[in-house]
Amino acid sequence: MAYSSANAVPTDETRAVGRNKQQQRKAWLRRAPLLPAVIVVVAVTQAPFFITAFYSLFRWNLVSTSAKRFVGLNNYIDAISDPVFLKAIANTAFMTISIVVGAIVVGTLLALGLHRTFRGRAIARTLAITPFFVMPVAAALFWKAGLFDPTFGLLGWSTSALGLGKLNWVSEYPRLSIIILTAWQWASFALLILLAGMQSFPVEVTEAASIDGAGRWLTFRRLMLPHLRPFFELTALLASMYVLENFAAIATLTAGGPAYATTNLSYYVYLEAFSAFDLGQASAYGVITLAIAIALVMPMLKVVAGIFRAGGR
Repeated sequence: MAYSSANAVPTDETRAVGRNKQQQRKAWLRRAPLLPAVIVVVAVTQAPFFITAFYSLFRWNLVSTSAKRFVGLNNYIDAISDPVFLKAIANTAFMTISIVVGAIVVGTLLALGLHRTFRGRAIARTLAITPFFVMPVAAALFWKAGLFDPTFGLLGWSTSALGLGKLNWVSEYPRLSIIILTAWQWASFALLILLAGMQSFPVEVTEAASIDGAGRWLTFRRLMLPHLRPFFELTALLASMYVLENFAAIATLTAGGPAYATTNLSYYVYLEAFSAFDLGQASAYGVITLAIAIALVMPMLKVVAGIFRAGGR
């Protein structure tokens, strides 16, 4: 029984409460040096979002003579009924899936080749991951002038040598050109993760399979592929998060055309904000784009969390 007297002996319950308060105080003291950095991160990352969400509730065009006025959710309603915006959503989904699948396929083939022992393997690995470290704008300019150009490009020369004529890839196949360029860059990223997964595969299992008479293809299909599944999922997650906002390749190669054929969500938000100068509508597009990205990424994050939990056991 607890007493209110000043000389009363504290009970176990009061001691426990005191210890908990002391531990909480120590925990906050340990976190205190991190608070300035947390405040800066929150201000830099979240403040623009709240400002964008605020602007999305207004009709505000910088080149219009009309004053800024509150319209509520009308910008969002207009976005749902905008055929170009719906086309941008479809383009984003198609190009993201194509780029990620292409990057994983090419990255897997490269990883299989570089996983084998041969002379000069270290140099080959360095050259194979180089495209991922090239700036997207620089890569797009190189492909546009050095490969896709029908007169001076390597691909234009190749099609001409095969008797197919000088093919203008950017004009005739704009979406395919963007997919090839972006998949080329992200194949190096897939190579890094998948090669690490192959190197973590137990050598004893490969040797045992070889003794049992299993060939390379059977060993890869029955043993290596199940082992690489978490690495494929991680590659798809990280690549999708960045490819969703693919901007440099579209702006440099096609500028979203022709007829918005290669316009994705990021580029369409840019067009509305800095070409049409409709800040209110562009802000609504941006908020919807963020919501779509979060809806796609959250299930993938659960997959990755499951991977790390499985690895920790």
